[in-house]
Amino acid sequence: MGPDGIVGIAEDAAEKFLRVTKHYLPHVAHLCLVSTFLEDGIRMWFQWKDQRDYIETSWQCGAALANLFVLINLLGQLAGCILVLSRRFVPQACIGLFVIVALQTVAYSILWDVKFLMRNLALSGGLLLLLSESHSDGRSMFAGVPSVGTPGLRQYMQLGGRLLLVLMFMTLLHFEANAISLVQDLVGTVLILLVALGYKTKLAALTLVFWLSVLNLYLNAFWAVPAYKPLHDFLKYDFFQTLSVTGGLLLLVALGPGGVSMDAKKKWRPQYRRELVRLCHLLEDGLLRLAPGQRE
Repeated sequence: MGPDGIVGIAEDAAEKFLRVTKHYLPHVAHLCLVSTFLEDGIRMWFQWKDQRDYIETSWQCGAALANLFVLINLLGQLAGCILVLSRRFVPQACIGLFVIVALQTVAYSILWDVKFLMRNLALSGGLLLLLSESHSDGRSMFAGVPSVGTPGLRQYMQLGGRLLLVLMFMTLLHFEANAISLVQDLVGTVLILLVALGYKTKLAALTLVFWLSVLNLYLNAFWAVPAYKPLHDFLKYDFFQTLSVTGGLLLLVALGPGGVSMDAKKKWRPQYRRELVRLCHLLEDGLLRLAPGQRE
């Protein structure tokens, strides 16, 4: 069996999985996506003093501003998670979570740590996909006829979400001179490119979900480290952040790659002529219903 046959079987299996899980997958994706904000908001409550002291010491801003920072993080993250999971005011919740990500990136000096910066950007990609899900482009004036002009804002948000999500996997490439690492890097790079280009997106994203989940359980097993050790909190934070990126990938599977993708172009070209002819027929039928005087 050739590569095309294997890919075909894999695509069929992915489509069956999506048919079975189509009613549950978006909910699971949302829960995974907000998991890092939920965990971090709860951690702010239990580690309030430690977080406040860190901010106060790092920025010399005084206890009042440090307490305000912790409070904004706690309330902003928990409120955003509740709104997303309840499907209420999702755009506003996404914007609030974007602000939290930006605030933490500056406050914890993540800007100067490439690995954490790329993971925060990947997390922002998941939020961008969530925002695109709630965004509705303007309707076409011809009901039932797809627009064939410039892609709408939602399509570009899906494109941005895809491109940011793959940054997570850039941090997992090893570039080491051994057979296992070379195979992992090669397969990972191919999957990353497929998602970025939007080609066979659902299959590639599902494969990345599986790969990332296995690596997350193996590399970030915080439950195996005593709670009093600093490594426990580090692994726990990394685990839930990775889980959120997995949620972004699941949302990508549920939504599809959007109009700015190779998958969309592949479907759009064969249908373009048919839809154009259909539009002409609709116009012709409308004209034929008019009175002769009106047509003139």
